[in-house]
Amino acid sequence: MTAPAKRVLLARPRGYCAGVDRAVITVEKALEQYGAPVYVRKQIVHNKHVVATLEARGAIFVEETEEVPEGALVVFSAHGVSPAVHEEAARRDLRVIDATCPLVTKVHKEAKKFASEGYDILLIGHRGHEEVEGTQGEAPDVIQLVQDASDVDRVEVKDPEKVIWLSQTTLSVDETLETVDLLRRRFPLMSAPPSDDICYATQNRQEVVKQIAPDCDLVIVVGSQNSSNSVRLVEVALDAGARSSYLVDYAHEVDEAWLEGVTTVGLTSGASVPEDLVEGVLEWLAARGFGDVQEFTAATETLTFSLPKELRRDLRPA
Repeated sequence: MTAPAKRVLLARPRGYCAGVDRAVITVEKALEQYGAPVYVRKQIVHNKHVVATLEARGAIFVEETEEVPEGALVVFSAHGVSPAVHEEAARRDLRVIDATCPLVTKVHKEAKKFASEGYDILLIGHRGHEEVEGTQGEAPDVIQLVQDASDVDRVEVKDPEKVIWLSQTTLSVDETLETVDLLRRRFPLMSAPPSDDICYATQNRQEVVKQIAPDCDLVIVVGSQNSSNSVRLVEVALDAGARSSYLVDYAHEVDEAWLEGVTTVGLTSGASVPEDLVEGVLEWLAARGFGDVQEFTAATETLTFSLPKELRRDLRPA
């Protein structure tokens, strides 16, 4: 009896989204234009390899603005910062390049607008995530964070008719809608954001995983543990019917034992992962008999964002 053929279902789209691409290029161009060091507040994107590569080129990653020497150049990460961080940078006379993803900026603008109109804002997201902290900072008095069902029970609002939900851009679509349903049971008149807050790339990467997972014995997601959208992809794969799913930064982290009894491996990567890391996993799998790679496409992405205006202004003469 012939052994079943081994194959890889390669998800597309995967890897870099437009916001990550813009943020990484921003740091690279800043290093070329101004020379090292270029300070970056927090990880520019949540990926170990990307951060290490930029560090090797002269980027210095700091946790807080106060760690940046006065008058130096600092790049704000793709996840966004609160107004308080901008104020501190101005006090320290820092030259700022703001690489916040435009889709995160959109949520910040929504928060400001609805706060000014007297709404209570229920922000669905993960406690401690940089993006959530930045959004909450836009209107800390009226934004309440809702991470799970227990938070739903604790929410208190001034006027049940003036409540709106917003969300972190990198969540699982299904999980967010479940939380919205719970909130709506308490606040039937709650409004929804004017346009979807969950990023197009997050949705697309989850959608293709949902489509391939039922055919997969194993789904490998390339991404870092602190990458919200990468962690969600593992959960989405398991919920959609994959027998097992794991998150790895590099090919050498894949465990041979995961391949026992496996004929179909699904492979994808989070929105902050460069393609060469995926190629490394493909080579690792090919060396173990998984040379048949079938790319499965669920959407075509063409969106790009222009570089931050502070950087474009200085690049123009060159």
